Amino acid sequence: MTEPETSPAEGSLSSACPYCFGTGMEVVPGKGARRCRCRTENQTKKLLEAARIPRRYAECSLQNYYPAQGNGSQLRAFNYAFRLVREYPAVDRGLLFMGPVGVGKTHLAVAIIRGLIEKGVSCLFYDFGTLLKEIQDSYNPVSQTSELRILAPVYQAEVLVLDELGASKPTDWVRDTMMQVIGTRYNERKLTIITTNYMDARRNPIEETLEDRIGVRLRSRLYEMCKTVVIEGDDYRRRFDAQQ
Repeated sequence: MTEPETSPAEGSLSSACPYCFGTGMEVVPGKGARRCRCRTENQTKKLLEAARIPRRYAECSLQNYYPAQGNGSQLRAFNYAFRLVREYPAVDRGLLFMGPVGVGKTHLAVAIIRGLIEKGVSCLFYDFGTLLKEIQDSYNPVSQTSELRILAPVYQAEVLVLDELGASKPTDWVRDTMMQVIGTRYNERKLTIITTNYMDARRNPIEETLEDRIGVRLRSRLYEMCKTVVIEGDDYRRRFDAQQ
């Protein structure tokens, strides 16, 4: 005796979301209809994939950022990040996280865009050196990409993280490219989150400042675009050497 075949309609119904049954809208008792959580989860997944967050930082969030005990600068930086995510889109300036290596600048920057993605905001992460390399590669006639194809998402991203600003040798081309990227977002009033290892004040006579690395004009624009948040502390990565 053969089993009765399941109709296409029955098959699709059985595999549909148990909250919206494939309609995209779920009914919440006492509150009415809203966009179904299954659609929200799919959208969040797509936005995370499009954000280009490196695997190293894929799990970084505000929930797992732990300021070092007694480190007021890390706590203040966390509070600025938390407030930006909470108040967005009623935010008119980004953040410039400034400090030595290993104090959590990139963690916080990624945590911000993860928090915004959960609110449905389109975000993009770029290490600035990687961005420069991709632009340079686009000049190769064998390359299948163009400079505009690389830069268009950078210009258009609702929120952009530029990691390690100033780390690349400040040639005229590098400075022109920095001005092009940041100047475009400045003119379009796009929110930008930036990290850098360079400070505004020299801590010793031979140390370069952020202004030395990116130029006076660009540093001036960043004052208007981003709240400068200095983070201090020890390099947390050194603890890996202390582990058995």
